[in-house]
Amino acid sequence: MSRENCYYRNNSCKSMNISNIVKIAHYSLRRHKLRSALTMLGIIIGVAAVVVMVAIGSGARTVIARQIASVGANLISVSPGARSIGGVWLGWKTNYTLTTEDARAIAVEIPAVRFVAPYWGFRVQVIHGNRNWNARVYGTFPEIQQVRKYEIIAGRFFTSREVAGAAKVCVLGQTVLENLFDPLNPLGQTVRIKKSPFTVIGILGPKGRNPWGEDQDDVIFVPLATAQKRLFGSTRPGVVKFIMVEATGAETLKEAETEIDRLLTQRHRLRPGQDKDFQVRNLTESMRARQQSVRTISWLLGAIALVSLVVGGIGIMNIMVVSVTERTGEIGLRLAVGARSRDILGQFIIESLVLSLIGGIIGIVVGLAVSYLVGYLTQWPLVISLPALMLSFLVTGGIGVFFGFYPARKAARLDPINALRQS
Repeated sequence: MSRENCYYRNNSCKSMNISNIVKIAHYSLRRHKLRSALTMLGIIIGVAAVVVMVAIGSGARTVIARQIASVGANLISVSPGARSIGGVWLGWKTNYTLTTEDARAIAVEIPAVRFVAPYWGFRVQVIHGNRNWNARVYGTFPEIQQVRKYEIIAGRFFTSREVAGAAKVCVLGQTVLENLFDPLNPLGQTVRIKKSPFTVIGILGPKGRNPWGEDQDDVIFVPLATAQKRLFGSTRPGVVKFIMVEATGAETLKEAETEIDRLLTQRHRLRPGQDKDFQVRNLTESMRARQQSVRTISWLLGAIALVSLVVGGIGIMNIMVVSVTERTGEIGLRLAVGARSRDILGQFIIESLVLSLIGGIIGIVVGLAVSYLVGYLTQWPLVISLPALMLSFLVTGGIGVFFGFYPARKAARLDPINALRQS
């Protein structure tokens, strides 16, 4: 009798508890190291794909959530209308139809509105000493701090009095600060905007990029009247580029949007059916829709990765079926010397489970390594979720049991006499 058959005979004669079944399954897997490794390969790839896809998807959701928080909450954007030249329409924001008085009217007459901040400005060259930088320079109200959730980390923001007096003061974003002053202290220093000197009175905290990819730190804020009268001028008194509005809450967003539309229609004397010269957009809804799209893509990536796991499970089932065919004699011998069908069933299920779990552990390690490599190379923030790792491991075990059951049952139902005859 061969060494392998003696091993199975000796273990089969013992009480077939779970410990003996595990020992026999472990011995069987060790006999075929290469086949076991190749069988685990599909599971390893599947689990690694799940880990990487979940990390990328979670990172994307985190980035979008951070960007949405940096823009502000309960926001409504009011943009000017379109204009045509020679019958050619140039699109929205090309016909400056909004004014400072429109912004003040929105703030005063609509109870659902908390703060209003109009913008007027352009991207221009800014100079300090021998350094220069092309930045977005906007005139606005002090309420921009509340609307856009800007934080002052040094100095102060300009006041309503300075807006009324068209004071030549400014507040710098982090990108402008780094390119004009780093490492100097900018407070009290002078920068030249379109050759006009402005005193730096404050520094904004970092905000990063918004959901549309714009650098929110590449900005300089000046009093609105200063931008309108001393920097950029305008063809119409008090004209503004657009107006940002913060509603009193999420439940009043729709009401604020409707009331702004009604008020501006009335103020601009638009007749029923006439094309509007402004556009009101609920930015919060747009950003939530973007977040939902990212969430959907994340689920799709996860589903694709799960398909890899299923393919790995099918690979295990195929190999186990081949293994049952090859080990017919072994199974017949074990049944002949006293092993029960459930012992055979348990052995093959445990073999399949061990293959899956070892493959799952290796797959998690590979997935973590690939995730960190992708994050390092792309500078994309990846979120590794411990519950997701545990779920992947449990799903892997479930796949091992599920796909190992058919070949295990096939082995358990073999007739000992026929099995020995075929060996």
